Amino acid sequence: MSFRARLTLVAAAAVAIAVMVSSAAVYLVVRGQLRGEVDQALQTRAVQIQHAPFRQLDFPEPFLGGPGGYGQIVYADGTVQRPRGADIPIPVSSRVLDVAANEADPFFADTTIADTHVRVLTFPVASGVALQILRPLDEVDSTLQQLRTWLILISLGGIGVAIALGLLVSRAAVAPVARLTRATERVTETGDLSERIESRGQDELSRLAGSFNAMLGALETSTKAQRQLVADASHELRTPLTSLRTNFEVLMGDRELDPEERRTLLDDVVEQIGEMTTLIAELIELARGDQLPAEPEDVRLDLVAEAAAERVRRDRPGVTFNTDLHESVVRGVPSSLERAIGNVLDNAAKWSPPGGEVELSVDDGTVTVRDRGPGIADADLPYVFDRFYRSPSARTMPGSGLGLAIVRQVAEAHGGSVVAERAEGGGTRVTLHLNGAAPNS
Repeated sequence: MSFRARLTLVAAAAVAIAVMVSSAAVYLVVRGQLRGEVDQALQTRAVQIQHAPFRQLDFPEPFLGGPGGYGQIVYADGTVQRPRGADIPIPVSSRVLDVAANEADPFFADTTIADTHVRVLTFPVASGVALQILRPLDEVDSTLQQLRTWLILISLGGIGVAIALGLLVSRAAVAPVARLTRATERVTETGDLSERIESRGQDELSRLAGSFNAMLGALETSTKAQRQLVADASHELRTPLTSLRTNFEVLMGDRELDPEERRTLLDDVVEQIGEMTTLIAELIELARGDQLPAEPEDVRLDLVAEAAAERVRRDRPGVTFNTDLHESVVRGVPSSLERAIGNVLDNAAKWSPPGGEVELSVDDGTVTVRDRGPGIADADLPYVFDRFYRSPSARTMPGSGLGLAIVRQVAEAHGGSVVAERAEGGGTRVTLHLNGAAPNS
């Protein structure tokens, strides 16, 4: 069963239940009112009789076809006295005898006499004597029958209208879902993530369409980034692979190589393999996106920065690293934070002159690295954290252009940010803000 059919069925069922309950309530109220009038008339008649001397009791001409009524006297010993010419007995129960014996209260009862539905009131009129008077319910039953017929017709009509309105309402309600379904099917068939759904209003379905559009936008951006990453990686890998192939061809060629030349070629091969290994590791790091490789924990950021500085110090012995580290605890993954801080330090050392200094400070969840190099050109500042971006002056230097992109990714995964700026007095200052924020894992 389709969603639209279920929605229509639920709406029709709800209206049907409401109509039936309302009809039943109306019927009970009217029935109670009509029968109450009959009971009131019988009680009025009973009061009149009770205030008259018993010997003067008289019955109207007995008949059951109208409101004139009918009656009989019942004695406590079970004897029954009816008017002259009356041969239609009213049923006498033990409760009637109890009323005659003053052992029970007056009461109303329904019964059928001579195929006529009647209402009977039994009440005492003297010691050991009870009187039963009745009125036929033909008019009440006829009115109630007509009322039942009309209520049934009204209920059926209401259900029919509910079904029609349910179809219209479900059509309007399901329209956004249908558009969403069609858009999903088109995206599935064509793979076109630029597809969008028109959303209007602030209701739940409009917000669903907006969320779907946002999801498509995120997927489109992610897909474009992945394609760009693959294209850039292919481009970056092409150069070392070509160089490796050339070197291997020379090494495997027929020409005799002197030991020095062979040693130089082998050193180049080892260096190129190292560059490719670093590049592939960085690509794997970037492929994780904002997902952290491990569960976050409380981390001493100053100790992580110290370990990163020690590692880079070994790789860059020609640069002096000055540290100002204050105890700072953040929530994060130690290995990712050390990798990010190490990349910033390595980049600062790469641009520092021989014998230059790099300053590293940690305080209150913030890591600051400042070098004394030439600084970043204003035109390059907006792009230094982009993947594979390398300024014109950096293209002659080793590197893949992924180190600072990894820094930004780690910062954002930890709920922080990173900025680069020209420092006063020359050089570059890179500030990594973490501020103890819980990372988005």
